[in-house]
Amino acid sequence: MAVRTSRRFVIEAPPEAIMDALADVEALLSDTPAYRRAEVLDRYDDGRPHRVRLAIRVLGRLDEEILEFRWGPDWLVWDAVRTKQQYAQHVEYRLRPDYTGTSTVVTVDVTVEPHTLIPDYFIKRAGKTVIDAANEGLRKRVLRANG
Repeated sequence: MAVRTSRRFVIEAPPEAIMDALADVEALLSDTPAYRRAEVLDRYDDGRPHRVRLAIRVLGRLDEEILEFRWGPDWLVWDAVRTKQQYAQHVEYRLRPDYTGTSTVVTVDVTVEPHTLIPDYFIKRAGKTVIDAANEGLRKRVLRANG
């Protein structure tokens, strides 16, 4: 059974700056201790990552994911191929300038289908920890880059 979680938050920067920060997948390692290793396997012609190998420790278990990224002007979607711990993972980032034009509303939707029967509570707790740390790391990287 798939587990879903969503977050919406505001970053005081334009969407382009946030998209640039999302493209820096190697920086995920500094966002949360759950991420152990990130390797860009190949890139699109514009330099953005296409496929990425990511090692992540969740619920005390190390898993290696191959993520396929798809990019739009104000969105990012990635899907993971099946791993030891999950059948599927789907993540969407959608960006929308706020009414002031100086900030961006970021919506993140994550769907994970675990490989084994793990109580929803543990999956949601682990997901919340990883997504909250990654989003806070994204915010810090964007604000640092935009002064």
